[in-house]
Amino acid sequence: MTPEIIYPIAKFIAEKILKQPSKIITADEALISSGLIDSFSLMDLALFIEDTFSVRIEDTELNAETFDNLNQLASLIQSRK
Repeated sequence: MTPEIIYPIAKFIAEKILKQPSKIITADEALISSGLIDSFSLMDLALFIEDTFSVRIEDTELNAETFDNLNQLASLIQSRK
């Protein structure tokens, strides 16, 4: 979708959540349903997104339907801009 949204999120997940800076996360790779990130990491990711992109994430959106891949996250962020 949009690299200017997807790349920083993928980098944050790889470096800060997974502690694997060289890991490549594809735009359609499952994050929650695959177990790549857990509920604690999900909160960190939501805060990062809010701070980085100046958008508000509702608590009810912290689930696999909204946050399961980078494309979904980019769509959510774009819809808030």
